Amino acid sequence: MQELMTKLYSDVSYCQRCGGKMKLNVDYENKIRSVCDACGFVLYRNPIPAVAMVVLNDKHELLLVLRKYEPRAGMWALPSGYAEIFMSPEQNAIAELSEETGLIGEIDHRIDWFYGFSPIYYRVISLGFRMKVTGGELLAGDDAADARFFPLDALPEIAFAAHRHFINLETGLQLNTGVIE
Repeated sequence: MQELMTKLYSDVSYCQRCGGKMKLNVDYENKIRSVCDACGFVLYRNPIPAVAMVVLNDKHELLLVLRKYEPRAGMWALPSGYAEIFMSPEQNAIAELSEETGLIGEIDHRIDWFYGFSPIYYRVISLGFRMKVTGGELLAGDDAADARFFPLDALPEIAFAAHRHFINLETGLQLNTGVIE
């Protein structure tokens, strides 16, 4: 565990609070953290929350977006995004759906959560929501290059294990989610 903690913090050189030099220290929990020599700020690398939305139309087709930017640019995914600090997960889900697809929606229910890898933040905890469309017009926006509905028997490869997990739970499909990406 100590080796992993050292690796997680070894790329941190300067304090995000004061700009002072950071160094690795063992904290009161006997865990290695990056600590600022000048102000004492402790950097915790915790999982980042994200949301993903499963939307099925009247034909039981799944809404997907083509990712414009990394991670996984050029791959299909559920409408999704990292949680904003000033929004609840539900508010974030509604906002992301609108930003990426032009559709207005409401939460039907929370599907589940998924702990996985993030190429940007190391680890992410994704919250999946089932949503109903209440308005808007389907149009790719924000960080989506395309947005469209796909028949469940003709889905493209899905970019993230968390999204495959939520799709499986909501549709009964068996997309591979076994690898933490």
